[in-house]
Amino acid sequence: MLSFIRAIKFAAIVGVAAATLAAGSTASRAESGAVRLHIVKAGLIVGVGGGSGTLVFKGRSYRLSLGGIGVGSLGVAAVDLVGTASHLRHPGDIAGTYGAAGAGGAFVAGAQVARLQNEKGVVLEVHGVQVGFQISLGLAGLTIALR
Repeated sequence: MLSFIRAIKFAAIVGVAAATLAAGSTASRAESGAVRLHIVKAGLIVGVGGGSGTLVFKGRSYRLSLGGIGVGSLGVAAVDLVGTASHLRHPGDIAGTYGAAGAGGAFVAGAQVARLQNEKGVVLEVHGVQVGFQISLGLAGLTIALR
């Protein structure tokens, strides 16, 4: 019975060690960067938005262009957002179309905090202050490209 318990403990230790090594190797390949986005959006029923931004990744700065179309917007607004882009393997991973990450909507706590994800798994977590009047400044459908 004692050898059976030792075998279970050994298997548990080996399993934890293997999981730790696997998680460590995955985490070492994917990193985070800092993002700063400036978005201007206008619309009446169909909204059109665009803007620019910057990604700082591994000490280098990359210029971004932003675009997107939304439905259900009314008004004109601009927002400056700052935050992080996580799950980046290289700077080009930030390019893509972003939708709401997780079960919630794209914006939480009004128009100040957003968590978005693109098709490559990159997650943007940004926050900022909106200037102007816009009923819907949702960012789902936001497209980011490297300049």
